[in-house]
Amino acid sequence: MIGTWHGLIIDCPDPKSLSSFYREMLGMVEVQDDGDWVVIGISADQPGIAFQQAEAYMPSTWPDPTVPQQMHLDVKVGDLDEGERQVLALGARRLPGGGETFRVYADPVGHPFCLVTM
Repeated sequence: MIGTWHGLIIDCPDPKSLSSFYREMLGMVEVQDDGDWVVIGISADQPGIAFQQAEAYMPSTWPDPTVPQQMHLDVKVGDLDEGERQVLALGARRLPGGGETFRVYADPVGHPFCLVTM
């Protein structure tokens, strides 16, 4: 092993706003806020998800390959219908694709993510 996972960094136009979406969806807490860099996680001493301001951010156009996914999270839920209701209420939108055990969405700035029941 070379090292351990420390975090996932997501480019976005408004770190505070997008971190709030993921904080609510994942039940995490804010562990750092430097304005253009916001980190959420279970605690400050655990790996987290950071949101960094990108002035020239271009949202994914997935499934159109013009602008690729760039990254996506799989979020495990107990019930896809209830999970969908909740993420749509937070500002996500449904994307094409999915199956019996997963559905595809975009966060408020266009990053794809999936709800899964696997």
